[in-house]
Amino acid sequence: MSSGKHLAKGSPKPVLPEDGLLRLYSMRFCPYAQRAHLVLNAKKVPHHTVYINLTEKPEWLVEVSPLLKVPALQLVEEKNQPSLIESLIIAEYLDEKYPENPLLPKDALKRAQDKILIERFSGITNAFMKILLQGTGLDDYWVALDIFEKELTKRGTAFFGGDKPGFVDYMIWPWFERLSVIKLKLGDEYNFDEKRFAKISQWISLLKKDPVVRSFYATPEQHDEFWRTRKAGNANYDLLA
Repeated sequence: MSSGKHLAKGSPKPVLPEDGLLRLYSMRFCPYAQRAHLVLNAKKVPHHTVYINLTEKPEWLVEVSPLLKVPALQLVEEKNQPSLIESLIIAEYLDEKYPENPLLPKDALKRAQDKILIERFSGITNAFMKILLQGTGLDDYWVALDIFEKELTKRGTAFFGGDKPGFVDYMIWPWFERLSVIKLKLGDEYNFDEKRFAKISQWISLLKKDPVVRSFYATPEQHDEFWRTRKAGNANYDLLA
């Protein structure tokens, strides 16, 4: 259940059905929130979504997300328990709570290796924000991406999760969906090399066809428009409403 509209300062707290379903507080263009949506959809877990305007946050948000962050997952059936925050914590909780279609490997070593790989992804997220905020850091982005090109080559599979997308794939995908935003920011300086990143290029193409990714996907044009409005100081959160 979701109207797609982002609730802002002054908005009344939404009245949701007392049906025991999980409640995800999100923002449509937040890559971290997208992680939670992808896992919920991969698991086919029924839930309600409440979208939040992160510029003018509603006063009641503190009741469900004490740090005023999204994603926040409210566990309605867990009485008197605080909402879960931080995308990776939410994603891992969901993978354990709903064991159907497991995303993390059962093998302890492989599980640990996947988590280390996700930790190393911070090199890409840090470079991504530096590019958007300062217009620099593209070389750092490609160096960080080299790690994932080599790892995918080493694994010899279409996805980091094997023959189908897994935890690593869904946790890092949101930033690849937003490659067009880097291109928009840098213009002619943008120099993605399909030969250098042959495996990643194929991986991107395959994930764009994945039903789970398609279930919560925004086009390059939509991402570009959101970032243009955000840069102008008037972020159009309801672009897809």
